[in-house]
Amino acid sequence: MGGNGKAEEEQSLLHETLSSSDDSTQLLKRTGTTWTAVAHIITGVIGAGVLSLSWSVAQLGWIAGPLLMVVFAAITIVSTHLISDCYRYPHPHLGPARCPSYMQAVHLILGEKWKYACGAFVQQSLYGCGIAYTITAASSVRAIRRSNCYHEGGEHATCSDGLSLYMLLFGALQIVVSQIPDFHNMAWLSVIAAIMSFTYSFVGFGLGFAKVIENGTIQGSITGVPASNMANKLWLAFQAIGDIAFAYPYSVILLEIQDTLKSPPAEHHTMKKASLIAIFSTTIFYLCCGCFGYAAFGNNTPGNLLSGFDFFEPYWLIDFANACIVLHLVGGYQIYSQPAFAAVERWYSRKYPNSGFVNSFYCLKVPFLPTLQLNSFRLCFRTTYVVSTTGIAMLFPYFNEVLGVSGALSFWPMAVYFPVEMYFVQNNILPWTRKWLVLRSFSFVCFLVTVVGVIGSLQGLISAKFS
Repeated sequence: MGGNGKAEEEQSLLHETLSSSDDSTQLLKRTGTTWTAVAHIITGVIGAGVLSLSWSVAQLGWIAGPLLMVVFAAITIVSTHLISDCYRYPHPHLGPARCPSYMQAVHLILGEKWKYACGAFVQQSLYGCGIAYTITAASSVRAIRRSNCYHEGGEHATCSDGLSLYMLLFGALQIVVSQIPDFHNMAWLSVIAAIMSFTYSFVGFGLGFAKVIENGTIQGSITGVPASNMANKLWLAFQAIGDIAFAYPYSVILLEIQDTLKSPPAEHHTMKKASLIAIFSTTIFYLCCGCFGYAAFGNNTPGNLLSGFDFFEPYWLIDFANACIVLHLVGGYQIYSQPAFAAVERWYSRKYPNSGFVNSFYCLKVPFLPTLQLNSFRLCFRTTYVVSTTGIAMLFPYFNEVLGVSGALSFWPMAVYFPVEMYFVQNNILPWTRKWLVLRSFSFVCFLVTVVGVIGSLQGLISAKFS
């Protein structure tokens, strides 16, 4: 009797969870299309990661570097196909429910015990992207200053400049932009950011190509940049793997993007189509930027591709490309922060339903702008969040190392492990069947990639901090 009562209680709780998830999302009018989804994906994928790919290819060499970019693209496509099918979870008695976030999908499909583990990885991934994007934006502003300085003062001019001020300015801007309510209100920002990402990627590719023509030779080697010993070579190669891992997967924000799509057609069909278009496009750009950057600079390939053209003319093109990066990262930061904002705000709203501080909104009319709805808790929490990412970025302003750690930590659990486990549950895949063995092997190999990426990036971060 006790067992039946517990089962009924669990079923009631699940019904309440599914119903509240579906009811709350029905209040939103979904107007997203394949192309708005592509814009969101490109904004989330082409960001800080693309600038480190030349350095990654340089560490891995002409064979392993491009090959790993293609491999990570294939893994990302598999991952997105698995996750997009989790948006609607078919319960046999209660009907399909929407899962508008990664954590909700894990909770409903895998159960309560996995929700907290997943939550830790989700928040680490989102928070890590915020830190990395702050570093990248500041580096791009500094690159503009350095380019102008060398243009005016010549190659021997003293143009050293710190990053802290630029990080503070980027953080101040993000405090304002973070007041955008949610994903459904920022399609315009994603479109602008996606255009900027393609623009600076194309400029980086063009500058690398021009540098190769200027040099009259293709630099680089099969084995990549030589190191003083085998251990150092392995550390750098592992870090490069972490950087490539950072550049690709967007699994943590996929369901939020899918939740903006209108239906029919079914959301998962639209999302899969958008993912294929976006990943194919970004991979072409990644290969062009990574390979031509390495071909241009060889063993001297910089960690940030566009910081390697300090003395390149026309200097205004360098300024333009870095300005595009900054503008893109304003949107990119929001793409990865909005899910974190939404998760915390949902929790506090459920925890304190009668709190005016948490749930009350106030209208603010600004001339020439739409009426703004401000919430006291949102203003305080989001401001604190941005301040914290800015502070950590100032403490660890190491571009490649931070990207490597963040990318490697989230790659296996978010892009591979949880999607595979949810696929097993949804499709009732039995142990030791062919499909089970293939996906288990796939997951184990990706786990090894995460391990070596984390080890190499942490070693690089520690060395950079204390060198």
